[in-house]
Amino acid sequence: MVTLGICLSLASALQASPVAFVPVTEFTLAWTHSIEKVRWEEDYAVRLDAVRGQPALHAVQARVRGSAAGMEPPPDAVLRQGWYHYTPAIIDPPELRLTRSEFTPDYEVCMQGRCQPMADWMPSDGGVTLLKACRNPG
Repeated sequence: MVTLGICLSLASALQASPVAFVPVTEFTLAWTHSIEKVRWEEDYAVRLDAVRGQPALHAVQARVRGSAAGMEPPPDAVLRQGWYHYTPAIIDPPELRLTRSEFTPDYEVCMQGRCQPMADWMPSDGGVTLLKACRNPG
């Protein structure tokens, strides 16, 4: 049986970088803006692309808790209970390039209402971590 999920790897060492597999088909990627200290959340689904038969990321919705300089929500965002809700501009990203710094809190991956730092699966090297949909590599 094929297990879908997300694969995490370090962009700086693609050839030698170990891949961390997280078996999940729905998750939220969350982070806090480094300057404004405002939380952002993006909901994703992992599914098989009907044409290529390959795992693919699908952005479902996103939200930001307020707005500030350089963090304006898109024009179609709707304010509900302090969060601006909107549909991401890129619905089917091939991968996410996540810049992780020792000077900011780590990204969180939330599944079934529980959030964990990304470092629980893939330690940061202070650079970019790649997140993409995949099958269990094992």
